[in-house]
Amino acid sequence: MKILAVLAASLMATTALAQNALPKIELTAGFYRIEAEVAATDATRQIGLMQRETMPPQHGMLFVFTEEKTHCMWMKNTLLPLSVAFIDAGGVILNIEDMQPQSEDNHCARRPARYALEMNIGWFAQRGIGVGDKLRGLERAPRPQ
Repeated sequence: MKILAVLAASLMATTALAQNALPKIELTAGFYRIEAEVAATDATRQIGLMQRETMPPQHGMLFVFTEEKTHCMWMKNTLLPLSVAFIDAGGVILNIEDMQPQSEDNHCARRPARYALEMNIGWFAQRGIGVGDKLRGLERAPRPQ
C-alpha cells in the first residue's frame, strides 16, 4: 500500500511539474481574451488538464496536433467539467462538445481538426461563441512534436 501511495504522489508531482512548464499564448474569440497553456508534444497532450481542481474563467488549454484529422478527447483523471472546441488549421471552430469529469467517453471532431481548445464547461455558450466562429492567435502556438 505504501508503495502505491508513493507512486501516486510521484505521478501527481510529475503532472504538476509538466503542467507548470507549458508555454502560454494569448488567443481571442470574438471580443474575448483567452490565456491558453499549450500542449504541443505527445506527453503534454496526454496529460492535458489532469488533476487540476480549478481553472480561472479566461484560462484554457490549447492542444496542437501533428496532423489535421478527426481527433478525439476524453476526461480520464480530469477533475474539471470542460467544453472542448475542435478547430481547423484556419482557426475556424468545427464543433464544441461538453465533457464530464473522470469520464472515458470520447468526444471527437466532426471534421479534421488541427487544434482543440478546452475551457471551463459552458464558456463558449455563455459568450455566444459557436461553430463557424474563428479563433485568432493560433499562429503563435508552438509547432507540434
